[in-house]
Amino acid sequence: MPVPAAAALKNKPSPTQSTARRAVPLDSPYAPVAKSPLPAGQPREWYVTHNRRLKAMRLAIALLDSGIYRPTQARDATIRRTAEKLGVHPPSATTCRMVRALMR
Repeated sequence: MPVPAAAALKNKPSPTQSTARRAVPLDSPYAPVAKSPLPAGQPREWYVTHNRRLKAMRLAIALLDSGIYRPTQARDATIRRTAEKLGVHPPSATTCRMVRALMR
């Protein structure tokens, strides 16, 4: 006998509902990954871009953690305030654009 459609939908969890049967402990706070030296012999622009991407990623994660989920909410001033809270130099306009691109 087929299951009615309404009954099948009731058992399916909503997208925001956890499917875990018990609480999952988080290993918090996370220890930062050990840094390894950057490869030698690259052009200077490669290092600049690499560091810009890392900074943009850290800022995007901090913005998401603070409740800013959309790129339209992340104006340059907001991103720069977040950088100040993190203790990093204020990002350039290019880095701010990169942060918004990561949030898309």
